[in-house]
Amino acid sequence: MTRDTGKDVERQKAGGNPSPTASPRAEIDAFLQKAQTLAAARPAGHGRLIFALDATMSRQPTWDIACALQADMFREAAAIGTLDIQLVYFRGFGECRASRWVSDGQALASLMGRIDCRGGHTQIGKVLAHARRENEQQRIQALVYVGDAMEESLDDLCAAAGELGLLGVPAFVFQEGDDPVAARAFGEVARLSGGAYCRFTPGSAKELADLLRAVAAYAAGGRKAMQALLQSSGGAAAKLLAQLR
Repeated sequence: MTRDTGKDVERQKAGGNPSPTASPRAEIDAFLQKAQTLAAARPAGHGRLIFALDATMSRQPTWDIACALQADMFREAAAIGTLDIQLVYFRGFGECRASRWVSDGQALASLMGRIDCRGGHTQIGKVLAHARRENEQQRIQALVYVGDAMEESLDDLCAAAGELGLLGVPAFVFQEGDDPVAARAFGEVARLSGGAYCRFTPGSAKELADLLRAVAAYAAGGRKAMQALLQSSGGAAAKLLAQLR
């Protein structure tokens, strides 16, 4: 991987409680409803969102899907205000990196296209610690994390998530698959940060696209923007967002 895609993210430990019997679609609906109530409406403006992904070996198919979908976040935000996104990823032996902030899909796609997934353990704690530091430098509206596993201290992750919650930085945690350890950890990270947790079906680009578009709308325009998305969306997205009422 080329070094100009980002900087090293400082190591720090940090990461659920979803219903084990809920279907992915039901959890997506629940996520959207929770996201709609996360904050009072704020005027459209300039949002900042950290888009973090597990880039360990098992994640290559989902990484490829995310590469194809990330432009949807910018398009959704453009109808509301503006959005800057920073890509954060981890892989290999202790490698966790953050890109520069970008404001268009082409730039983010270029960054993502240079990265390949490699074997390694999860480093969610580093992601949470990085989000805290970025928010200290300049306010961020949301952290998105997409992964399928958790191999760290749950207590440390919960502590880090709680710090984000105190700072008003919600984590929207999306789990691919149904690993119970990850589900418990991801649910707690979302809850303690004031964010939302949701599972999606492995390989489902449509479900992930709905979720990412909803968070982009929230980051750029808050609750009112998510309500507007309900009015303008068609197809499956409209059916999901209808649950916000």
